[in-house]
Amino acid sequence: MIKKLAITAVTALGLSTGGVFAAGGEQHIEDFAFSFEGPFGKFDQNQLQRGLQIYTEVCSACHGMQYVYFRNLADEGGLGYSEDQARAYAENFEVWDPELSDGDGDFRTATPADHFPANTAAGAPDLSLMAKARAGFHGPYGLGINQAVRGMGGAEYIASILTGYTGHEKEENNVTFYENTAFPGGWISMAPPLVGEDVEYADGHSNDLHHEAMDVSAFLMWAAEPKMMARQQAGFIGVFSLLILSVLLYLTNKRIWAPIKKRAKSGEA
Repeated sequence: MIKKLAITAVTALGLSTGGVFAAGGEQHIEDFAFSFEGPFGKFDQNQLQRGLQIYTEVCSACHGMQYVYFRNLADEGGLGYSEDQARAYAENFEVWDPELSDGDGDFRTATPADHFPANTAAGAPDLSLMAKARAGFHGPYGLGINQAVRGMGGAEYIASILTGYTGHEKEENNVTFYENTAFPGGWISMAPPLVGEDVEYADGHSNDLHHEAMDVSAFLMWAAEPKMMARQQAGFIGVFSLLILSVLLYLTNKRIWAPIKKRAKSGEA
């Protein structure tokens, strides 16, 4: 009885979730090969630096990252910046300080202790946690099997959005929508932010649309998980320690019970 109820519930959940995606239009999320994926993956410092450049020169015009500190740019396992480089980057921004001007508040040059500025002028969402807030892979029928195999796919979702514009437009209620194969419903109000060759990379890396989308998506994954590599390393250490402890406990158990089992066998004889 319980087994039948469980099967019924899972089937109903899958069908209902699948119906939502069917109603919203089929999404095409490309499975990009990011270096940080998998149990042994890690961030590519050069890619993160290129992604920061794209965010700074293109995305920051509309999107803020108010939950990321400038000092995170110098975190181990991230962009590979020194504290001086993080400070120099922060000095390109101004932040509001309510304690200046006799308590009335005023702008000042940012320091590593400050957050990236918020930016809601265009009504665009904050990008700090976007790579964790979006899931690129679902199914089958919303059961999450793809997510178990391929991960949540937040970075893939962002990269697919950036490369998914078809060039078709339509206007509804004085708002222009752009056809996008990765966006739910197929139409998005954000104009294509990248078209390829939008920035010039200092390292000479290809700046075609595909690589630009991957670079900024990897950077936004880091922004959402700046301590990912540290947590991953801590997880490996924890699992390894538990394995060693399990072996020691097994051997200890065998040693403690060996004499008792020997006497028990002698008594039976």
